[in-house]
Amino acid sequence: MSRSRRRRFKASNMSFEEMVEMVDILKRANYAKYGPYLNPNVRKAKIITKVVKSLRRNFGVRRSKEQLRKRWSDLKLREQDQYRRIKKVLLKSDVQVVVPKSSGFTSDSAQWMIQEIMFCSQDLDIIKDKTKEIEQRLKNMIDVPGRI
Repeated sequence: MSRSRRRRFKASNMSFEEMVEMVDILKRANYAKYGPYLNPNVRKAKIITKVVKSLRRNFGVRRSKEQLRKRWSDLKLREQDQYRRIKKVLLKSDVQVVVPKSSGFTSDSAQWMIQEIMFCSQDLDIIKDKTKEIEQRLKNMIDVPGRI
């Protein structure tokens, strides 16, 4: 594929949260580990693909594999202070550090949720009333002498 036909991604700076997400995935997958892999380049390409998909899903940004490889290299070689800060954040948190850009919570979904809560509340009131009725019947059955 010629360079002119390749898809171009905007080479913008990555946010700290994006870099934390990238480093977290790469560390968990042992991206930098050398070993007896049959196809290490294929393995690394699959890992980088996971990073691309995760950044797209969680932050809504499109990054190319080349951008991410370069950013990883820069973090490891040139920006070691930034890399240490990222590792510190990852060590402090037991959960995945992902801050999605949008929660998808709209006024329509809020309205739907309020309706559901109201219906559930009505159902609970009906159940409480029926429970009281049954308790009263049982109490009346026990209080009446001569009935078993």
